[in-house]
This record gives sequence, C-alpha cells and structure tokens, in this order.
Amino acid sequence: MPGKKRSSSSLFTVLLAFGANILVAIAKTVAAAITGSASLVAEAAHSWADAGNEVFLLQAERSAARPRDDAHPGGYGRDAYVWSLFAAVGLFTAGAVVSIMHGVSALGSDEQDTDYLIGYLVLAAAFVFEGISFIQSYRQAHAKAATSGTGTFEHVLRTSNPTLRAVFAEDSAALVGLVIAFLGLLLHELTGNPFWDALGSILVGVLLAIVAVVLIERNRSFLVGKQGSDRAWQAALTALLQHPEVEKVTYLHLEYVGPERFYLVAAVDLVGDDRESDVAADLQAVEAELERSEWVTEAVLTLSRPGAEALVPRPDEDSESAAQALRP
Repeated sequence: MPGKKRSSSSLFTVLLAFGANILVAIAKTVAAAITGSASLVAEAAHSWADAGNEVFLLQAERSAARPRDDAHPGGYGRDAYVWSLFAAVGLFTAGAVVSIMHGVSALGSDEQDTDYLIGYLVLAAAFVFEGISFIQSYRQAHAKAATSGTGTFEHVLRTSNPTLRAVFAEDSAALVGLVIAFLGLLLHELTGNPFWDALGSILVGVLLAIVAVVLIERNRSFLVGKQGSDRAWQAALTALLQHPEVEKVTYLHLEYVGPERFYLVAAVDLVGDDRESDVAADLQAVEAELERSEWVTEAVLTLSRPGAEALVPRPDEDSESAAQALRP
C-alpha cells in the first residue's frame, strides 16, 4: 500500500535522525566539557534539542496513523501537527535560547586556549553523521517533490508532512551550525580572542530560532485548517468527474486533516433524473468509493443548486494521473 510505504519512509527518516543526533550530542557534550568552547556548548545544546524533538516526531507519526473512529470522524491526522509543533517549540527553547544565552554570557569571558584538535575532530565526525541523516531526508523530499512536480525545497516548505519538514530543516540547520561552530573555533585559535567562539554560539542560536519560527508557523497553518493545494484540488475534481454517476461538479472544498489526508466536500449533479431515494444512494456510493482512497479521510457530497456553474478541470496530465490516486 502506498500509505504504508509513505509512513515507513517517514519513520525511517526520523529514526535515522534520532540515532545520529544521540551519537552527535554525546560527542559534542564531551568535547564541550573538555575544551570549554562556547560554540561547542551551543552545538551540544542543538543536538540534544534535536534528539528530544525526534521523540515528538515519532509520536507524531504514531498518532497520525490511527484510523478514524466515532469520537474522531475526521481521523487523528492533525495530531501530527500538534506533536510537530511541540518539537518546534522545543528547538526554540532548548536549542536557540540556550545557545544565545550561553554565547552572550561568554562574550566577556577570558577563556584560555584549549585543545582545538578535539573540537575539530568532533565537529568533523558530527558533520558526517548529520550528513547521512540529511541525505536520507533529502532523498525522501526529492522523491515526493518529483511526483508533485515541484522543487525539493519548495516541497519541503509546503508539504503537509510535518515530520519530513522538521527532519529536513533540523538536519540542514545542523550542517550550517557545524560550519559556524568550526569558524568560531578556528577564529578563536587564530586570534586568541574568545569573542569569535562566543559569537559562533550566538549565531547558531539565531539560526535555530529562525528554523523553529518557520516550523511553528507551518504547523500552526495546518492546525487551523489549510485548503488543499491547487494540484490536489484539480486531482479531486478530475476524480469526481470520472465517476459515471457524476455529470458535473459545481462546488469543491478540499482541506488537509493530516499528512497528505483530505476532508472533501462537493456539490454535484448526477446523471439522469432518479428518485430522491436513488439519488441519496448514488451520493453515498460515490462518497464511499472516494473514502476508499488513502488520500481522503472523509467525503461529503450534496446536490448542486439549480443553475450553478460547473467547475472545469484544467487539461493537465499531472492532474489526470494524480486523480487516479483518489480512486480505489
């Protein structure tokens, strides 16, 4: 099943990131304790924050996968955004705030020269582990972007999959943060001035704050209710019109209720002029068929008002092929 493959891919991405962050966090913590480097302290806080966030993301994957029930007819998909929001707030508080505060406190310190080699080795090893995790998240994002006809980075920003976005953003920030920490440590060694190391810590914190704010805003937008993408809307319209019972569609609303899951409401005209009881049965049959798709959590159809203008799908091959995914 495509849904199971999608979930397994996201789960593997999160687990790989979790394992990498744990190993990196331990190494950075030991190196920070030995060297006293402000940049390494910031990086250690960053990695521990990322590792903790992966726990929230694992819970997001688990919660969102639960099927809908009587208590939650729209399913549990939005749980993914709740737990991902917790992860983003954790990145801001445990990562950004701690890094900035430590950097500011270290600005006026008289930090002595330390064992820079240990710092460089740990940063290099961390770059390798973080790079492996980033490659996995990039591959997943690139594959999904290719099927949706968008660029990889555009897909990451717009995707309804919050765990993919969070891991991709955190891994990207981790790699950039490691470069900043390396430059701070290097400038400290070359100049003998700990200001550069402290500045590196502050810049890492600012970077994490920016990433966290973007992730918070993205999760908030999906929690309050976000309309389906234009491509998904076109695909849903095409799928409805492919049903032999549907003559035309005059209204269509598509809203995300979870990662790549939609709540669909439409007004349709049916073929023929059947009795009221037959019309109700036909509408329910179309609803049931749509809900057998992995993409549609709930479908609600009603009859169009007289004289309502028909919606016309764009002649787009991608929409035509995507529409097949909305059909069982």
